[in-house]
Amino acid sequence: MKKIQAIRGMNDLLPDQSAKWQYVENTIADILQRYGYQEIRFPIVEATELFKRSIGEVTDIVEKEMYTFEDRNGDSLTLRPEGTACCVRACEENGLLYNQTQRLWYMGPMFRHERPQKGRYRQFHQVGVETFGMEGPDIDAEVLLLSARILRELGVSESVTLQLNSLGDTASRAAYKEALVTYLEQHRAALDEDSLRRLTTNPLRILDSKNPDTQAVLNDAPVLLDYLDDASHTHFEQLQALLTAAGISFEVNPRLVRGLDYYGKTAFEWVTDKLGAQSTVCAGGRYDGLVEQLGGKPTPAVGFGMGLERLVLLLEALELIPAELQRVDIYLLAVGNVQSNALQLAERIRDELPYLRLLTHCGGGSIKSQMKKADKSGADIALILGEDEVASASIVVKDLRENEPQQTMPIDDVLSYLKTIA
Repeated sequence: MKKIQAIRGMNDLLPDQSAKWQYVENTIADILQRYGYQEIRFPIVEATELFKRSIGEVTDIVEKEMYTFEDRNGDSLTLRPEGTACCVRACEENGLLYNQTQRLWYMGPMFRHERPQKGRYRQFHQVGVETFGMEGPDIDAEVLLLSARILRELGVSESVTLQLNSLGDTASRAAYKEALVTYLEQHRAALDEDSLRRLTTNPLRILDSKNPDTQAVLNDAPVLLDYLDDASHTHFEQLQALLTAAGISFEVNPRLVRGLDYYGKTAFEWVTDKLGAQSTVCAGGRYDGLVEQLGGKPTPAVGFGMGLERLVLLLEALELIPAELQRVDIYLLAVGNVQSNALQLAERIRDELPYLRLLTHCGGGSIKSQMKKADKSGADIALILGEDEVASASIVVKDLRENEPQQTMPIDDVLSYLKTIA
């Protein structure tokens, strides 16, 4: 019988990897809470119309990449390809936006039917940050400072670069699109197939084409920053001043655009040269029109998404994963007919020393085989409980990492001893 395997591009996360993910997730969640941001959770499945109205029907995501299906009622549903639209829907539906400010975050899987490659999968995981109700450049700066702190506390700040751009308002983008299309029409012969298709559907996306011939054409193309409205120009200048004052280095990249239709004004990416083609580890910007686009009142908003797969890959590439993530502190051996005593002792230790990681041996076996497992666990200390020790209310303590003689001591003394070395 043929074995059933995971869907291509949707990967298992095995125990030797999950500890790394927990480290990254816990670090990020701790920082978000320190900034006063609150977690929001929403479904993995949404109405397809949500993404068509928000992302845009002529984007690659909606046209080619969404996992869409009809349920038994004939409704069109989609596995979420990104989180911002879902967050807006949840906030608007539950009355969190009108005349209010919100600073929110979420974490979880997203789904896009793309060609799987390192750092790009069909099921991928993101941390998202979304803020609502604040229109000044100060909240843009805070969001960028927050993303910078996450990267700094993970230790990767020296390996990433912040790129900034402004996409202006709807009118300035429309004027720029017209100028860009006029220019590119004169160079159709040098454009690749994707760029020719986008020329009539989503011309701004041509700016981030990876095709060398297309990039050569773009060298002399009109620049979006030259078409900015006064308000967007002022906003962008003030944001740059705030970042400079806060000590955040950045590059202005006039070719930087976002792949989703709802972005305007601020756009940014944190990029690295350590992961090959998949260089973006965090991306976001301002999307002041999205809430209204989805049926709510006009609401300023800015946020970002950070890819967990790429963050873990970057930490691995830079050898920044803490070594102690995989180990336990204490391994408790149960030699002979003492399983009940061992389990009770383990619970007592966990009650009195909850910060220690203790693994209790189960399944029997000789003391030699149990000691091998104790050593393999990475524990610093082995506690050996046999029938003689149970009879004398004592336990053997062996240091697994230092060449010192083992000791036998009363159980109460062992607890005091463990407190001194923890």
